[in-house]
Amino acid sequence: MKILLVDDDVFLRDMYAHKFREFGDEVDTASGPEEALRKIQTGSFELCITDMVMPGMTGTELIARIRALPLTQPISCIVLSNQGEESDILGAKEQGADGYIIKAELVPSEVVQKVHTLIK
Repeated sequence: MKILLVDDDVFLRDMYAHKFREFGDEVDTASGPEEALRKIQTGSFELCITDMVMPGMTGTELIARIRALPLTQPISCIVLSNQGEESDILGAKEQGADGYIIKAELVPSEVVQKVHTLIK
């Protein structure tokens, strides 16, 4: 699967990118929402995994912007965040998130497995 991983925390971004690559995924990264939008418009990603809290734009706002793009192929979106309030989860799904994973509840390899289960 071709994934764009968006997180402003370089350690977490690199760790999750490494884990997804171990599972055979092709991963590109973005340090924030604006970079992610540029990459999505020029690439052919199957999935965007985004953090919720980032400077300038939330993960929910990023998903809404992705959904508004005239993309040639659809892209799935999953939030990977420590924000676990029901309102955060519902808000993300209302904007078109295909899933919501709370980082603190799973180890990184379980996150990868859950993403693969959500996106079949």
